[in-house]
Amino acid sequence: MIKLSKADYEKILAHAVKELPDEACGLIAGIIEGEDKIIKKVYLLTNTDHSNEHFSLDPKEQLAAVKDMRSQGLVPLGNWHSHPESPSRPSEEDKRLAYDSKASYMILSLMDRENPVLNSFRIEGSNAEKENLIIED
Repeated sequence: MIKLSKADYEKILAHAVKELPDEACGLIAGIIEGEDKIIKKVYLLTNTDHSNEHFSLDPKEQLAAVKDMRSQGLVPLGNWHSHPESPSRPSEEDKRLAYDSKASYMILSLMDRENPVLNSFRIEGSNAEKENLIIED
């Protein structure tokens, strides 16, 4: 299970809407308690591809985020990105670029702007398994 606060969900959503029509992206960090991942911090990074179909995290921002995680005693849990025009599921490219089978890959679909959909996945090879995601107040 992966837990995200409502405030951090709103932060991701606002950044994703601001970046339209491009994909937005970032990192998630937190703690692991047994089988549960608890997100304590969301990082909003620049999509250096400036594309609505794929993203690349800005390397300098990524390094700064990892340093910040370490300084706060958090562990990297994975990343998030938006799909401006497609469903909340990993594309073939998302699967191909998912190098860490332990990471969570969160995807926010803005296909229906009135009803955004956020899902989280574990990806190993061509297999994507949906994680139980809870958004808490």
